[in-house]
Amino acid sequence: MSSLTEPEVFALADRAIDAVVAQIADDQWAMAMPESFRTRVLDHTPTLREIVNYHAYDDAWIPDVLAGRTMAEVGVEAHKGDLLGDNPQAAFRAIVDRAVAAAEALDDLSRMVHLSYGDYTAGQYLWQANYFRGTRAYDLARVIGVEPALPDALVQGLWDELVPVADEWRAIGVMGAEVPVSADAPLLDRLLGLTGRDPSA
Repeated sequence: MSSLTEPEVFALADRAIDAVVAQIADDQWAMAMPESFRTRVLDHTPTLREIVNYHAYDDAWIPDVLAGRTMAEVGVEAHKGDLLGDNPQAAFRAIVDRAVAAAEALDDLSRMVHLSYGDYTAGQYLWQANYFRGTRAYDLARVIGVEPALPDALVQGLWDELVPVADEWRAIGVMGAEVPVSADAPLLDRLLGLTGRDPSA
């Protein structure tokens, strides 16, 4: 069993996605992404750069959200636009560094934070953030053709966080239908199956 806290899992998940972004080749940024990467804020099939910028945007909000600020207080447009600039990997890492520092400085997981879709405890928010980042690190690695390895501690941390809420999240469309995986399969394979991914694909 994992003994990691939500902020510790967040740090591992955010570093994992940063490690994948660091491996994007110069000629891959403009590639069209699979349909599964389409987001609510884009009305077209996104490019890899757009997806990474979307993650940068999501991460840029972490310090404000964990501090208890609302979008209205910060400014709805505060983190919009191109956050990657001419050196996207360096820009992305700087945003990740700030987000991880904010998570590691969090001293109260029961603090209420304010999201566009409601108020949650900081711990609940990090569960959502950890799932998004951890699984997307895997998905992005597959797309760009690098080894989709996640640290063992991250896999265990995500498993421990997701098992109690998987059915609920699946019912509201956060996860796809569970993919059956052998009970004696590696934990990463079981995690992928739990989140609707086929580890043998």
